[in-house]
Amino acid sequence: MYRNAFPSFLDAADEIRPLCLSELNNLVRGVLEQTLDEAYWIVAEVSEMRVAANGHCYLELVEKDAAGIKFIAKARANIWRSTYDLLGPWFEQATGQRLQAGLKVLVRATATFHEVYGFSLNIIDIDPNYTLGDMERQRREILAQLREDGVLTLNKELELPRLTKRIAVISAATAAGYGDFCRQLEQSGFHFTTKLFPAAMQGEKVEESVVKALDAVASELEDWDAVVIIRGGGAVSELSCFDSYLLAASVAQFPLPVLTGIGHERDDTVTDCVAHSKFKTPTAVAAFLIERRKEEWDLYSELSERLQAAIGQAISVRKARLNALAARLHLIAVRYASKRGEHIANLEARAELLALQKVKTERSRLLPLQGRLAPAANALISNKKEALKLADRAIALASPERILKMGFSITTSGGRIVRDAATLKSGDRLATQFADGTIESIVTSNA
Repeated sequence: MYRNAFPSFLDAADEIRPLCLSELNNLVRGVLEQTLDEAYWIVAEVSEMRVAANGHCYLELVEKDAAGIKFIAKARANIWRSTYDLLGPWFEQATGQRLQAGLKVLVRATATFHEVYGFSLNIIDIDPNYTLGDMERQRREILAQLREDGVLTLNKELELPRLTKRIAVISAATAAGYGDFCRQLEQSGFHFTTKLFPAAMQGEKVEESVVKALDAVASELEDWDAVVIIRGGGAVSELSCFDSYLLAASVAQFPLPVLTGIGHERDDTVTDCVAHSKFKTPTAVAAFLIERRKEEWDLYSELSERLQAAIGQAISVRKARLNALAARLHLIAVRYASKRGEHIANLEARAELLALQKVKTERSRLLPLQGRLAPAANALISNKKEALKLADRAIALASPERILKMGFSITTSGGRIVRDAATLKSGDRLATQFADGTIESIVTSNA
């Protein structure tokens, strides 16, 4: 049929002549223009996308098999600047993220063929509702997988410490939200300990860097009460990085409560859904922590006042009881002292009577002995005098003077009596005492 539609390419003898490439491409272009409708709604995934300096947007659209692995179709596409200036902002406003690679889209496009650039699609419209539905489907699939894995609510089930004051913060160091968060805590009047674990909060490295920061917090687990992931500010289009299975699973299974303040007012991300508590902004997280500390302080103040009142009341009751006991004790003591005084007086009277009786008895027993005591004492004294005379006589007989007069002598060396000649040596000086004097000598030999 195409031969009849384009007879200029056939010779008079109905013989086919060779075509040059431009002629063939022109033929293909003509066929497309005559056989295809003006525009089609097409479902595809954006595999590549770039915006040129001239404002034109160039994409590569693909279709994958059911497993999502193998390409079964691929086509180049473009959105001219005049159209992209309208479609781009509109798509971002409607979906909350920029048109970018990885998204599934429903676009209205015309099929075009250029003799030099080949086949391409010229996109003239886009339906953001389809992309929203696909994004929501992906989020539901991730949440369903987390539920099936049994980790969806693990972090929510953790108990947030009543005194939450040691906060590990995961954020970008230069993020305005991080500064607002710290400033609000500092101005609260309560003491908080915070430490920044830096992580990217936008771009392709969010998942990797946040998971790495969680691992760093886990290495210091005993130092922290809770983890805060805050982003603050930034485009809403950059939130899709928090709809990650790996990131959500890491947050869900983290052993400390995780609070999120990613800084958006729209739908929650998957990370928000699995966190212990989610807040719209970093300052909302700070306000929650401050309010929690305030509640604890108010409770402490109330309990302190109640305790002081209870102690005061208890002291008053105990004091009254002690006063009553003191009065009773005084009365009992007086009565007891009175009774004991009477008893002691009775004992004293009896003791005095018994003492008089004892003295009388002993006096009666000693009177007969008085006449015997003097003779016995005189006899004892006489016996002792005789014993002393005998002792004096014995001492006189054993005195050194008498012994020396009997012909004995006493030899000393160095002031000590020599009892054994073997103890002497040549040169020792000796002193020998006789009854009528002393002589000195020197030992010349000791044989």
